[in-house]
Amino acid sequence: MKTTLLKSEDYTRSPWKNGGGIFTDIADAHRPGALVKDWDSLLWRFASTPIVAAGPFSHMPGIDRLQMLIGGRGLVLKAAGQEFDEREPFTTVRFTGEMEIVTELEAGPVEVVNLMARRGAAEIELLALREPGERPLPAGTHLVYAVSGDCGIRLNSEEFVIPGGSTLQVELSAASGLTFVSGLAVLGSIRLVG
Repeated sequence: MKTTLLKSEDYTRSPWKNGGGIFTDIADAHRPGALVKDWDSLLWRFASTPIVAAGPFSHMPGIDRLQMLIGGRGLVLKAAGQEFDEREPFTTVRFTGEMEIVTELEAGPVEVVNLMARRGAAEIELLALREPGERPLPAGTHLVYAVSGDCGIRLNSEEFVIPGGSTLQVELSAASGLTFVSGLAVLGSIRLVG
């Protein structure tokens, strides 16, 4: 097991693919040997972003996306004949980067976290940790993002306190277990395939 604390002050910022907003990049991975780290070399990305106005999502062919509302209320994603309801915080929605999606904001600006992965390169999961308890973690990369205030977890009997806004990146070569102790967090899990 390898753990790295990603501090909020070290996160980077980058524009949305369509230029309509700014991501706060928390963690990502690109193809080994990629000369340029861009959307074409991306394997996965975990990021947060404010959505301050209704508008279209970026077109991201070949990318699978998970999104969760972490601030505000009333976000709805609309696609042809389909609606993704994020009106309530900490609801995860899954969609593909090819979908033509337009956001609706029913109660003002919101903030979301996104976990994106190149289809066929990684399998991803995104869930909220709100209640103390244990959960299994498969081998892979896991990101525990402390949404508001400090968050306490235990991994293999080792205690961690993650400062609010920061993220603990956990690399597991074998399955393990996470005990969520206190606070409010989002857990993003990435398993590279192939």
